[in-house]
Amino acid sequence: MLKRLNPLHEYFLLHLNIVVRLLILSDVVWMGALGFLSPIFAIFILDNIKGGNEAVVGVAASIYLVTKSLMQIPAAAIIDRIRGEKDDFWIMFIGSLMGASIPLSYLFIHTPIQLYITQFVLGVVIAFTFPSYMAIFTRHIDKKREGTDWGIYFTLTDLSSAATAAIGGVMAATLGYHAVIFTMVAISLFGACALFPIRKHLIRTPR
Repeated sequence: MLKRLNPLHEYFLLHLNIVVRLLILSDVVWMGALGFLSPIFAIFILDNIKGGNEAVVGVAASIYLVTKSLMQIPAAAIIDRIRGEKDDFWIMFIGSLMGASIPLSYLFIHTPIQLYITQFVLGVVIAFTFPSYMAIFTRHIDKKREGTDWGIYFTLTDLSSAATAAIGGVMAATLGYHAVIFTMVAISLFGACALFPIRKHLIRTPR
């Protein structure tokens, strides 16, 4: 007889191995932090970038997405070529710290060109960080639970983003954008640091 499943165990990550559990917890915090600013980013640009308008918002978003998309395959190829899982970890960890810190620059930029450069740099960083995260996640995913593990990942990250989106909007209206960005960066850095304990659980032998 099949053992009856308790869905609550999945929401609390009770059936996951330690590596996948820490990866999901990290991204739940990270994606939640991004939720503070993402829904109001366009308004932030209009209010804080000199000459900011709908076109600037669109170009800024495109620069990030195009850079990340075009760089991801070469970055992934480099990551696959490096022998040893520890190298994947350090690319993921350092990239996560950099990606969490870059939004601080939004407090100091005032022109569209500065914004575009920031978006380009962020795209390059995430292009290396995302494949290394996915490589480790895929390598350690629970066998015969692949669909469940991915389902848990997307469910919890989406829920955390939904919760912080509402909070971020209220914070921006009452406390201002500086408070939103500082909060986002602090929480993102915490999420990135949550990756560090994974290091001792990784495969030591070359792939």
